[in-house]
Amino acid sequence: MIDTSAYPLLSKILKPTDLHGLTRKQLRQVADEVRQAILDNVSKTGGHFASNLGTVELTVALYATYSIPPDIVCWDTGHQAYPHKMLTGRLSQFDTLRKYKGISGFLRRSESEYDHWGAGHASTAYSAALGFAAARDRLGGEERVVAIAGDAALTGGMALEALNNAAQLNTDITFVLNDNQMSIAENVGSLTHYFAKLRSRPWVQKVELKLKDVVEHLPKPVVRAAAGFRHGVTHYFAPEETGALFEELGLAYIGPIDGHNLDVLLDVFSNVREMQGAVMVHAITVKGKGYEVAEKDARTWHGVVPFDPSKCEMPSSGGAVSYTKVLGDTLLTLAKEDPTIVAVTAAMPDGTGLTQLSKELPDQYFDVGIAEQHAVTFCAGLAARGLKPACCIYSTFLQRGWDQVVHDVAIQNLPVRFFMDRAGLVGADGATHHGAFDIGYLRMLPNLVLLAPRDTTELAEMIRFAMAYDKGPIAVRYPRGAADDVLPESRTPIEFGKAEVLKEGGDVALLAYGSMVATAWRAAQDVESDGITCSVVNLRFAKPFDVEAIRRVVSRSKAVVCLEENVLATGLGEAILAFLHREGLADRPVRLMGLPDRFIEHGSQKELWAEVGLDEESVASQIRSLVRPRAGRRLL
Repeated sequence: MIDTSAYPLLSKILKPTDLHGLTRKQLRQVADEVRQAILDNVSKTGGHFASNLGTVELTVALYATYSIPPDIVCWDTGHQAYPHKMLTGRLSQFDTLRKYKGISGFLRRSESEYDHWGAGHASTAYSAALGFAAARDRLGGEERVVAIAGDAALTGGMALEALNNAAQLNTDITFVLNDNQMSIAENVGSLTHYFAKLRSRPWVQKVELKLKDVVEHLPKPVVRAAAGFRHGVTHYFAPEETGALFEELGLAYIGPIDGHNLDVLLDVFSNVREMQGAVMVHAITVKGKGYEVAEKDARTWHGVVPFDPSKCEMPSSGGAVSYTKVLGDTLLTLAKEDPTIVAVTAAMPDGTGLTQLSKELPDQYFDVGIAEQHAVTFCAGLAARGLKPACCIYSTFLQRGWDQVVHDVAIQNLPVRFFMDRAGLVGADGATHHGAFDIGYLRMLPNLVLLAPRDTTELAEMIRFAMAYDKGPIAVRYPRGAADDVLPESRTPIEFGKAEVLKEGGDVALLAYGSMVATAWRAAQDVESDGITCSVVNLRFAKPFDVEAIRRVVSRSKAVVCLEENVLATGLGEAILAFLHREGLADRPVRLMGLPDRFIEHGSQKELWAEVGLDEESVASQIRSLVRPRAGRRLL
């Protein structure tokens, strides 16, 4: 637990209603202490940094105004909600942020009664809050409902779908647009340009400040009329440049307002809480507010590893080359040689390794915003006209565009290349970000080819193979971080549907896929001291897998272990087991090792691998349980 004495006022806030008796001067002190607590603690643990610095005053004002509970607040994504956690009794636990068995970096309904909505993916809060509001109306409740999203979330169609539905439902709900000009990377698209026009009008803030004193002294019954008066004033001066987008959707529009001016925020939220119908509050914030280098470079400081706040610089990553960098470097090299290659990302150029390509080859790069469904179908259209699209995306985010993979890519057999980063257990981001399902949801699709490399060198080879493959869709999955260098340097060329046998042994056949190859190799070496010999097969392809190699290796072995960093249900191991049954080779013990049928929480990758039994020690233990370490090495 952290020493909370450095935050004398904040440490006394254990629930949102504890803010209600404080003066505005005290609320400003709370905000200052929240910002300092974020700097002090996230610099030690790592985590989402700049986005949380930008929502401090917004959170304090909202919680000082609304009664939570019973009022409901839904945060979008959750990585802008560290202030929320600090104001709901979790300040002392911030030394455990994103650590194994510690508090989550996102909101989790299982973690706190104040986490009304859990999310790690963007654009969901508006829809969820609308559901809360409709349920309240149906059940006869009186609680207020608020949803807060960053403007990048509005590049996701789901958020706009919710806004379109809101007025139709005729329900009381408040949407807050945390307009920080970016989410992770810079925002793209027409909506971003629209908000930029609003931000560029200084008169808007001046009018708001002039009218503030008038509105705050009005009786509650005429607050709604006052809001209309304010809208009328702004529309008189620039009717086409205020909240016309939202008002055309049937929402009452308030803003834009200064998202760091606590007085303005308190006044606005006090008035809005009494308004009826659907309301949009547009607050302009600065991502990284209060930490100068983060304000200037919010993109770099979006998510941080532990750093020294006094040095104002991000530590060098160092170490081995990551899979992400290999993807970016290899794709850039290929794109320079072939102008028909284009790279597509859904608002994640840094996370997917495309930043350098975007700078050097801007005409061969597309950032479509937080719009994974659109990204997939956009790639399908590119492929239909003869280009070679590389859809670079996290495994967990491709889930959001799965129907498009089926309907727009696979059925039409279009040669879209999917490069899925963060496949398997990602670590500190937890259940919403683990790439635990892609083998299953892609392997089942006709026409689609699925590969995974044993290391970064093989990833580069698979990227070249995938970009040259033009017979249909193809996907390559690879993990977060760098590869283990334990494997032998010798390797065979990538051939369609062919595995690579790294080691021959007569006791146990270890059939490993992707990131599990190195684990299988180490486990095989471990059990050699017990007189157990193992074959180690780098499967390479999950679809189609190499039936000839599997048949040959298994027929010579006394037992089989299949390893994959994916859920066992619908996974590669189940497919191999079915094949062994068809071939009459399931007459020997077969162990399927993968992720269990539950959502895995956060922690380091090593801690999580050990928890689910995919570390070297667990695999070696499974091997020993299959073979008696004695003369003859007979099966149990």
